[in-house]
Amino acid sequence: MWVTKRAASVTYRRNVIESHAPAPPGAPPSWAGPARLPVRPGTGRFLVLACVFVCAACGLVYELELVALASYLIGDSVTQASVVLSVMVFAMGIGSLLAKRLRLHAAAAFGAIEALLALVGGCSAMALYAVFAWTGDWGGLWASGPRWLLVAFSLAIGLLIGAEVPLLMELIQRIRRQDAGGAVADLFAADYVGALVGGLAFPFLLLPLLGQLTGAMVTGGVNAVAGGALVLGLFRRDLTRRARWLLLAANLAVLGVLATAAVLVDDFERAAREAVYGNDVRVALQTGIQEIVLTGGTDGRALGLYLDGRLRVSGRDERRYHEALVTPAMDGPHARVLVLGGGDGLAAREVLRYPDVRRIDIVEIDPAVVDLARRDPALSRLNGHVYGDARVRVTIADAFRRLRTAAPEPSYDVVIADLPDPGITASTKLYSAEFYGLVRRVLAPGGRLVVHAGPVSSRPRVFWTVDATMRAAGLHTTPYRVGGRDSGFAAGPDRTAGASRAPRDWGFVLASPAARPALGPGAGPRSATLTRESLGAARRAAEATRIVGLPASTLVHPRY
Repeated sequence: MWVTKRAASVTYRRNVIESHAPAPPGAPPSWAGPARLPVRPGTGRFLVLACVFVCAACGLVYELELVALASYLIGDSVTQASVVLSVMVFAMGIGSLLAKRLRLHAAAAFGAIEALLALVGGCSAMALYAVFAWTGDWGGLWASGPRWLLVAFSLAIGLLIGAEVPLLMELIQRIRRQDAGGAVADLFAADYVGALVGGLAFPFLLLPLLGQLTGAMVTGGVNAVAGGALVLGLFRRDLTRRARWLLLAANLAVLGVLATAAVLVDDFERAAREAVYGNDVRVALQTGIQEIVLTGGTDGRALGLYLDGRLRVSGRDERRYHEALVTPAMDGPHARVLVLGGGDGLAAREVLRYPDVRRIDIVEIDPAVVDLARRDPALSRLNGHVYGDARVRVTIADAFRRLRTAAPEPSYDVVIADLPDPGITASTKLYSAEFYGLVRRVLAPGGRLVVHAGPVSSRPRVFWTVDATMRAAGLHTTPYRVGGRDSGFAAGPDRTAGASRAPRDWGFVLASPAARPALGPGAGPRSATLTRESLGAARRAAEATRIVGLPASTLVHPRY
């Protein structure tokens, strides 16, 4: 995030140097003369630099807030970060240039800019979430509405942040004139340290304690107070009486809007959650990793488990999905099984249908998912109370890190990767050649790995990239594709809540380090839908969509 500040600093520095250059004949003066301060100059400089510190911290929080919320609502955090950062850097440069025209009225201009920035930045998260909640499928509207709203907020906030430093430079020079290099050094020292504090405060303080919406509003309030106090307290003699009252009224109005929004934020979140998930939300909690929402599961309504707004489990079709995921992998030795993800216990439920299973290790990153799977009556009933079985053991860890530290000797007959779709950037490393190399280390010589690789019909390139990546890691693969419910209910995990165009099939890749695994139901529990014939058809259905020549995805060159 430091790139944002650094990219605009060249423009700031040029403006400072120009402000010290002799004015051409007939041009208006670039310096309004020394300020009439109510305090000593040294104290005045300290107060200006303190304001720079606070404004820099607030500016970076706005930036991180846009990136985090867009990544949560849309997914693909790399793209969202690139959009927000590039637009903001461009806008900061433009804002810095435009601020040159305001230097003669630096105090009034800075006060107005800070009030407007506090309002726009403080309300940005709520506005974005409102659009997401009440327009339905963000992904389907990405080319029209929400994308441009994200760009608009990034542009507006960048313009206002870009105008800050030139105006602050003018104010600090009016306190005590000094060489341009020394003034730039003082200003940017306070600016960068403030950005550091804002960057650390967002993930470690604001987000866990206040959440995204309230955190943005509190930041806006701090921004308005800092800007208004500096101008109305330190530079009030530079303003006319009318300007002072207008600026005071503007700041009070902004603080009033932010305070009102903060008071109503709980009601807003409840209404937005109902718009996204429906009116039968039973559990909604924000962990340090993700948002977890449980809907239904009572009075005959199908249970839904949402992680970060994406439906991971639906009581209507989850049994078909988990059966298709687990059954082919169990066609062979399966005494020891490793489940990566799957903290909901549903994949483990299918594994436990085989009586000769001796041990199941589940590696789940979020302990709250496991806790819900244990304690929530509807979810624990759906997973067959698997966590009460002594054969099931849970490790709370990142799957990649857990495999890196695992013993190198082969130890598992079956590895089941029940993970979020590869299109979600946070999970991209779990679909990399390096990750599959780590999985191969813990597989027995004749062991099997099965991977949920996303929908085939809507994302065939992603699906076949997973297959190519597994083969690049030395695994022999057998892809297959299973259709969803015939009733028209959109099948498959990771569909966005309220999505109108959700995937209607699941894609899986079965693999083994020894030879290409045969696709069959094995000698385990009989399945009404998965027979040798139906699995053969599933393999042929996947092969019909094959895309050849795709490169493997790696940590340093992700392909999803």
